[in-house]
Amino acid sequence: MLDTLTPTPTTAVEDPLAAAMRQVDVVIRARLSSRVALIDQISNYIINAGGKRIRPRLVLLFSEALGFDGPERLELAAIVEFIHTATLLHDDVVDESALRRGRATANAMFGNAASVLVGDFLYSRAFQMMVSVNRMRVLDVLADATNVIAEGEVLQLMNMHDADLAVDDYLRVIRFKTAKLFEASARLGAVLANASPGLEASCADFGRSLGTAFQLIDDLLDYEGNRDDLGKNIGDDLREGKPTLPLLVAMQRAGDSDREMIRHAIQQGEVNKLPQIIELVRRTGALDATRQAAQLEADKARAALAALPDSRARGALLNLTTQAVHRSS
Repeated sequence: MLDTLTPTPTTAVEDPLAAAMRQVDVVIRARLSSRVALIDQISNYIINAGGKRIRPRLVLLFSEALGFDGPERLELAAIVEFIHTATLLHDDVVDESALRRGRATANAMFGNAASVLVGDFLYSRAFQMMVSVNRMRVLDVLADATNVIAEGEVLQLMNMHDADLAVDDYLRVIRFKTAKLFEASARLGAVLANASPGLEASCADFGRSLGTAFQLIDDLLDYEGNRDDLGKNIGDDLREGKPTLPLLVAMQRAGDSDREMIRHAIQQGEVNKLPQIIELVRRTGALDATRQAAQLEADKARAALAALPDSRARGALLNLTTQAVHRSS
């Protein structure tokens, strides 16, 4: 059945969504308002940095695909972007990152304490907005998502510098930390449309698989991309001691001396041998293996869309599965 789900041209499906995304931006800016000047300053700094806005798009696209066009979809699209932004603020503090989306991170500009506290503000503002939607199922989905994301952050912290990390444990972090908000965003469209439990589950399956594919490619690009495209420094994952799939596969396939080089780099968070490690990751086929793993997840996402009626929105969702795997940033 997959062969019947053909992505439509990007221009055919994205133009109608652009108007709704502009409405979401209006909601975001209105809800960012705070009586505390520093909160306004930092919140606007990171929101204005842009980004792909994939999670809000999932809310809008699944709402449209299932026939819901009420204003609640705009509020929920803004909510998931606030939650995502809060995680970015906290992530950059934990990872000691200095560059994101081609600009200095908020923690580099304003300090760690301010970044953490503004991240907390965005989380709490998101929950205020959830209450305004007045749907218990919405609260249930997003409360669960934020809790699982927090668990994923702690799991990742525990896995830092662990050169013996199992691939399944690495994937568990992705499912918790990244894919969970994709899953929730897709599920929310079904919740708004009062979809059946089975259809809601299919939407969630799409989001989970898409989010996993997206993160796998992110991890790949840390060894294949370039700083200008990514908007961050190449090798950041290695510097932070993150054992991602390209490194784990390369270690499995490398000889003893090369394996020890990667092991030492992960354990120490050293990037002085980054060029040699990038060459090794490529030579062992670890990048291809990572992209193949991402493609498998994208195929699962495409299969989940078979539950949706044919529509412009489903075409846009199909395009997202292709873009998630074949991107350079």
